[in-house]
Amino acid sequence: MSSVLTWTDAPQPAPGIRSRRLKALQASHHAMWNYVTYRDAIGLLDLDPETLYPGGTTRLPEGWTDLGWLTCFCGPPESAVQAMRDAVSADTLNQYTPDLIEPLRDEAARVLGRPRDATFEVIGTEGAQAGIALSLLASIDPGDEVIVTDPGYFHVPSAVIAAGGRPVPVPAGPADGYRLDPEAVARAVGPRTRALCLVDPSNPYGTVLEPDELAAIAELADRHDVLVIHDVTHGPLAIDADSPFTPLPATGLTDRAVATFSVSHCWGMAGARLGFLAGPRPLMRGCLQLKTALTRLNTNLIAQHGALAALRDAPYVERSERSIRANLAHLQETLAAMPALRLPVAPRHGLSCAVEIEPDSTTAQELMVALFARRVAVYPGDGLGESIASTTIRLNLSQPAAAAMEHLRAVLPEALEEAASGRWQGPVADLLERKGTERALRIARIVRGRA
Repeated sequence: MSSVLTWTDAPQPAPGIRSRRLKALQASHHAMWNYVTYRDAIGLLDLDPETLYPGGTTRLPEGWTDLGWLTCFCGPPESAVQAMRDAVSADTLNQYTPDLIEPLRDEAARVLGRPRDATFEVIGTEGAQAGIALSLLASIDPGDEVIVTDPGYFHVPSAVIAAGGRPVPVPAGPADGYRLDPEAVARAVGPRTRALCLVDPSNPYGTVLEPDELAAIAELADRHDVLVIHDVTHGPLAIDADSPFTPLPATGLTDRAVATFSVSHCWGMAGARLGFLAGPRPLMRGCLQLKTALTRLNTNLIAQHGALAALRDAPYVERSERSIRANLAHLQETLAAMPALRLPVAPRHGLSCAVEIEPDSTTAQELMVALFARRVAVYPGDGLGESIASTTIRLNLSQPAAAAMEHLRAVLPEALEEAASGRWQGPVADLLERKGTERALRIARIVRGRA
């Protein structure tokens, strides 16, 4: 039997009581089902979901090249797995857990570049997404505005909407080096602006704000009394070894900033559901009070021991960086022979990159399905912003086996040719029209307009 959470094609609005924030979320492009996903490709290709995901798992089986999910496929570190095995005991399972064990709190602060003291504290969250959500709940009221980037991480606008706020997108495109321009942020600030969600390094581009840009953001925060939520989840993996990585709270430039990251992406531990939120002590206490009011429970103690081992495992990070750099070089060689595809900017941190598609050739959604038919999974840009919705796919560069990028190189020309032929034009447009959101309908018109 299909799960209502995973396989329903066109979910109906929840019956009975619905809050305004739920209605807003369900009407937006950012709720579940409203961007083209693996499950959509599985349906269009008439594949068997039970074969691909036995028992409801989310990992594609052997023989597939998964370049979509953003977890580091070099991970998890063996040190983390062993630490979690060692932590499994009756005592650890038969207790309510601490928010974070003290050594882990200190280690997270080290990653963020600022030791804990009377002005700076770290709390535990269920991934960086929970850190963003708690920060928003603590800083905005219904109707307040939150500046986000376009393109950007697709769960940020949904968190703003769920907190009762209104996301205000600011472009980050080629004119700005695919980074957020502080002057554009200043122009977007209005009387109801209360926060700025800054994903840095960028998802999907892997670009990083320069020190002077961070300083300008800090000055804006102080001048307009805006909280900067600095999501630095991809920062610990350096693709460009000379690229700086500085969470805003570590600079000391403003007290109106928090930083969040997790072990999900860079350490390949998405299943551990463990992240960190750090900032001024009074605000962290408030976020912890909100978390307690909502869920009462703290982060898993066994996962904490695994995260502690992972954050201390410098050799693992170095191995991951080598794999990502090698895969990026391989991809650049592949794209050099394909004029319809290009890398708009080389990533400097993290594990992802964006590939742009020549608009006259095909759309990201059609190419995604054609690649999936050849056992290569990627994500199209429709979840990452309005500006790149139909023209960009995102790739995960962390697969450690060379066969993954070789497989992509082998099938990409054929997949691009099939997508450009119009083979998936009708089915993809129909799918998007069933989704019904403004963005989905706009992309459907683009897809049909190629005829």
